[in-house]
Amino acid sequence: MDKLHKAIDKRDSLVCLGLDPDPELMPDIGILEFNKAIIDATCDLVGAYKANLAFYEAAGIDGLTALMKTVEYIPEDIPIIGDAKRGDIGNTARHYAKAIFETLGFDSVTVNPYLGYDAVEPFLSYHDKGVFLLCRTSNSGAADFQSLSCLSPDSCEQKPLFAVVAQKAKEWNKHGNMGLVAGATYPEELKLIRMICPDMMLLIPGIGAQEGDLARAIHCTMPAKGQRAIFASSRRILYASKGHDFAQAAREAAGQLRTNINSILNSD
Repeated sequence: MDKLHKAIDKRDSLVCLGLDPDPELMPDIGILEFNKAIIDATCDLVGAYKANLAFYEAAGIDGLTALMKTVEYIPEDIPIIGDAKRGDIGNTARHYAKAIFETLGFDSVTVNPYLGYDAVEPFLSYHDKGVFLLCRTSNSGAADFQSLSCLSPDSCEQKPLFAVVAQKAKEWNKHGNMGLVAGATYPEELKLIRMICPDMMLLIPGIGAQEGDLARAIHCTMPAKGQRAIFASSRRILYASKGHDFAQAAREAAGQLRTNINSILNSD
């Protein structure tokens, strides 16, 4: 989290750029070549990068090799999040954590809390690494479970499940290395999450192709001390152009998002 805050301050940017190479959308070049061009064009404009492992796993061993070389290529002072959404029993989770942090070299990871603390603890035990717990995700089906009313173990009151997850995350964050994933597509839920966890870093997807309201998301999350949120965008930046100018177009899109975020912050 210290590395993330330093990168945010240095680049004056709360943009987290998703490096999600989709062969159907990207130019006719290799994954690594594509990623390098995007990184070269945007590394002075973003506070973090995020790589969704599914896009690399789908390409087989060549994709995983490209992923490892991408992590190595990113400037040392910019954190990279492994968007893996891992969640399994403790023994398996330990191996997942080792793979993400030691083998692949990510600074942070997204983790699914559904199996409870013993599935999350192996990731948290890497005290110098970040863990973003899925709390209220940006997809339309999130309400199937995350909004269900349940009995909160701390107060014996009925609360939506995502609020219980946020409270648990607050309790589990003993080493200050935990954050939450909360989508911009649900601003009222964002507001409640921020009330429960006023100081926790939030990873906020949904402001790009999913068309979440950026201004509302900022107003719901920024009353906390400092700028404790980063806003993730992938497709809208990566595929701003499918032509030979794709990297320059991505730079312009990333710069525009940074400007929009900072303008909203400075207007308050």
